Amino acid sequence: MNSISNPMTRRGFLGGLTAVGAAAIFARHSLAAGLQESTTGKKPNSNFNGVRIGAITYSYRGERNTAEETLKALLEDGLSETELMDGPIRTYAGISAGGGRGRRGGANAQATPPVSDEQKTKQREEQLAKCRELRKMYNDAGVNIHCEKLPFGQTDDDINFDFEVAKALGAKAITTERNDALAKKLAPFAEKHKIYVAFHNHERNTPQVDTPDPLLDIGPYIALNLDIGHYVAGTKGKSPIPVIEKYHDRIINMHIKDRTPDGGNLPFGKGKTPIKEVLQLLKKEKWPIYCDIELEYPVPKGSTAVAEVAKCVQYCKEALA
Repeated sequence: MNSISNPMTRRGFLGGLTAVGAAAIFARHSLAAGLQESTTGKKPNSNFNGVRIGAITYSYRGERNTAEETLKALLEDGLSETELMDGPIRTYAGISAGGGRGRRGGANAQATPPVSDEQKTKQREEQLAKCRELRKMYNDAGVNIHCEKLPFGQTDDDINFDFEVAKALGAKAITTERNDALAKKLAPFAEKHKIYVAFHNHERNTPQVDTPDPLLDIGPYIALNLDIGHYVAGTKGKSPIPVIEKYHDRIINMHIKDRTPDGGNLPFGKGKTPIKEVLQLLKKEKWPIYCDIELEYPVPKGSTAVAEVAKCVQYCKEALA
């Protein structure tokens, strides 16, 4: 007789599954606690005099790739805030470039085979559960995912799912590259889900001080992810402070890097980006803007991205002392 068909044995079998599930949950909780204890011995706190310093996890590219590795890097750097890139989210939650939601992630992305509506619903429920699990792992270790950067899908169904992912991760906003046409498409979804879409500028599309920014007129949940380094390079050395003062209530987070007017990336304090002045402004005005370190300068020989981000954290901490 098949042992699973026996009622008594079936109960034992299901009980075993329950035990396995409980063990898996315990293991994940132990992982978060273990990561925390193996780095600082206590939960990190990178809120320096009211200014929340974090890092975009792009900073660890090539060194730390999984959600667990990325969390360990954040803890080693003493960071309690992060803008989480799509790589750790995808690998942990099982979201492929297609994700069962259509083609995503650019021209090189591979679409997944078609699935039924029932399969898609089940798949998405499982992926959202994994995202909630990822959030708990980070939160239990003392790290808040204030923004995430998972590229948007194409269909309305895909886009709604993208916002559900953000909510599952506890993110206030989804960041993406500046694109006014995309903002018009996403605005109704952002307002429906009450999740911001924060658009990131590069050198050629910096927000203007003298004229209103048309992007922000598109919808109340369309916001800015202001890159102050790109701003300095794109304006040939102008300070981003007037832009911050003008749009502070529409800036969700800033990317903090040190650049020169000719576009070079340098260690903090070596370029022309007024990082200290910007941080002091936020401290003075108490504006709730997240400040995410973005490591762009080349990692020196013998160092690591984690070590260099730690130097950037220290620079910000001293600037806010």
